[in-house]
Amino acid sequence: MTTGFDRTALSGTAVQGRDGTVILTAFTWALGAAGLVVGPERAATFLSAAAALSAADPRSVYWAGRMTMTTGPDDIGVYDSVFDAYFTNRTAPVGPRRPRPMNLQLMSALQQEDGAAGDDGDDGPPPVRANAAATEVLRHRDFGEMSPADRRELAAMLALLRPGLPQRLSRRRRPASRGPVDVRATVRAMLRTGGEPGLLLHRRSGLRPRRLVLLIDVSGSMAPYADALLRFAHVITRAQPAATEVFTIGTRLSRITRALRAADVDVALRAAGEVIPDYSGGTRLGEVLQAFTDRWGQRGTARGAVVVLFSDGWERGAPDLLAEQVQRLRRLSRQLVWVNPHKGRNGYLPVQTGIVAVLPHLDAFVAGHSLAALDELLEVIRDA
Repeated sequence: MTTGFDRTALSGTAVQGRDGTVILTAFTWALGAAGLVVGPERAATFLSAAAALSAADPRSVYWAGRMTMTTGPDDIGVYDSVFDAYFTNRTAPVGPRRPRPMNLQLMSALQQEDGAAGDDGDDGPPPVRANAAATEVLRHRDFGEMSPADRRELAAMLALLRPGLPQRLSRRRRPASRGPVDVRATVRAMLRTGGEPGLLLHRRSGLRPRRLVLLIDVSGSMAPYADALLRFAHVITRAQPAATEVFTIGTRLSRITRALRAADVDVALRAAGEVIPDYSGGTRLGEVLQAFTDRWGQRGTARGAVVVLFSDGWERGAPDLLAEQVQRLRRLSRQLVWVNPHKGRNGYLPVQTGIVAVLPHLDAFVAGHSLAALDELLEVIRDA
């Protein structure tokens, strides 16, 4: 695999004359020499993550390595030391694991970005310096309560998600070690050996991705969550572009699937923004879901699919219409999952008119206010 790594994007020159894969592989060796547990599987995951993001972007390489090559708070300091030494042409630490000085500077790219965020001081630690415990706190933090710095880290963590999407049995059968006997293949094998009896050959149905439909409420009450949810939709779309459809709902229905297929998430979100006319507007869920079911659902987009609807359930229209349309959607889909960001808050009660109307027709009603909640949602989707 060639990652296209541009070493000039980093400040180091210790890796000249080698291609990107070799550079990143050697980096994993340096981590192992410094005391981190580095196995082939972990290294392969790091290379895949770096290639999927952007191996030419220092920040992407940093986060790809940090999310895949560290296992706890003690590893963060060692990782930062090795990363800084390896990509800035300083002496890389070797030998037994040693703690990293608290004031060790991150790479220049991170410093520049953090400085642009408003930290002009030279003496204080960089603002982006989360240890594993802080990262865990961030995973559970409500999207609506995040600072701009938190959102930058969240964007990097969302990009590293590797969703396992639902699958269904394929009509096409494939050779297998067990299952129904493949009579034709068995007879052909016997003819090739002059009619001598041989082993029975088997065939089983293969697996194909099941269609996944995401409906994201982008009305005013969902504005604090819209950016994170659209980034989450971009990750899923990139993971399975042929089997994923994404729409936004509010006062109008907008299909943004094509926009979210762009590799760069910022490019994808800008393209999606150009086709969403009602961003941060009102809410007419019943009418918009009726438009979706009439135009897309009955034509096959939702038929047999896992449909995930992200909304807080604040409905200005008639609750009866919303309940009717959700019931129609449930009949078409394999499973209908409603994700409400407010469900993750302490003391939440499903008393909104829209939620009360649709609850009897849902297969699952889950929270979606944090990265940890979205991780749990991925398990619900995978098992649907």
